[in-house]
This record gives sequence, structure tokens and C-alpha cells, in this order.
Amino acid sequence: QVQLVESGGGLVQAGGSLRLSCKASGSIFSHGIINWYRQPPGKQRQLVGYIRSSGTTYYADSVKGRFFISGDNAKNTVYLRMNNLKSEDTAVYYCTTPWHLTKDSWGQGTQVTVTS
Repeated sequence: QVQLVESGGGLVQAGGSLRLSCKASGSIFSHGIINWYRQPPGKQRQLVGYIRSSGTTYYADSVKGRFFISGDNAKNTVYLRMNNLKSEDTAVYYCTTPWHLTKDSWGQGTQVTVTS
């Protein structure tokens, strides 16, 4: 199975932007879908959105219109572009596949902290 590594997090002011990356050890869409999840402090993980190999995307209502997911097959990487960040976007962000979800297997994630 592919291994996924998240990167690109950091500290940003409210209203700012960040782009997270999810790099796969093999074909990024070998499982058909790449999901982005996040876990805010003290809360459960929540789905942010996903991208299918066809390019179809889905976004949670809380990020719709601000976050955008794209993929680069040549680089085996999926990106999460986050615009107009809010304090409630502070979380550890993870990318995962359906296979990894069934195994409850998560990477180290990447921390995003939004300051007001």
C-alpha cells in the first residue's frame, strides 16, 4: 500500500492562506480517492474533503468556498489549498485513503495554527 506524508502546515494569521501537500510513495490515486481530514484540539477527526482520481471533489460545508483540493499525478501529490483561514481551522491535517481508513492508519499529519 502507498505511504502518505503530509507537509506544508505552519502558523498563519486569520485571513491568510496555506497549501498543504500529501505525497504518496507510489501512485497517488492507486486507491481511487484521497481524503483530507483534520483534528482540532480536543476534538475528533473530521472530514475536510476529498478528491477522486477523476478529479471530482467534495468539501465539508465548513470549508466550502475557502479550501480547494487538487492533484498532480506526475508528482504523486495531492494538495489542499486553504484560503481565508479562520481560528477554527486550527488542527492537525491528515491525508488518507479508504484503505488506510479501514485500518485506522494515520500519518503524522501537519499542524496548522491560525492566529487571530
